Amino acid sequence: MTGVQTCALPILFAATVIWTVIYDTMYAMVDIDDDLKIGVKSTAILFGNRDREIIALLQVIMFALLIMVGQLQALGLFYYLGLAVAAALSVYQQKLIFYHHKPDCFKAFLNSNWFGMAVFIGLFLDYLLA
Repeated sequence: MTGVQTCALPILFAATVIWTVIYDTMYAMVDIDDDLKIGVKSTAILFGNRDREIIALLQVIMFALLIMVGQLQALGLFYYLGLAVAAALSVYQQKLIFYHHKPDCFKAFLNSNWFGMAVFIGLFLDYLLA
């Protein structure tokens, strides 16, 4: 069977949803003061003082799911190298959001583009060179 195995699709979907929560929370950390004033219910408000820890936990869960996808799809070295680069970017994001400095939280949010590109390139190279 070519393409994504049916059993991998819900796992990939879950990883994508978690990734969205991660980068959206980083963005919400920038706007938290305004959100509190106007009554917006963001994940940054929901997570409160544990936002960094919850983001880290979500990152770990997301990587576990992406590794499961790699195993179910029998992906190879390039996919896992892409995940390794993405993991390094996640560590960098954690460093950026550590002090809740709004410009750095915004940088972490923007860094999510590079995160997605690392996963994509790893996946693309794995399929191209397999």
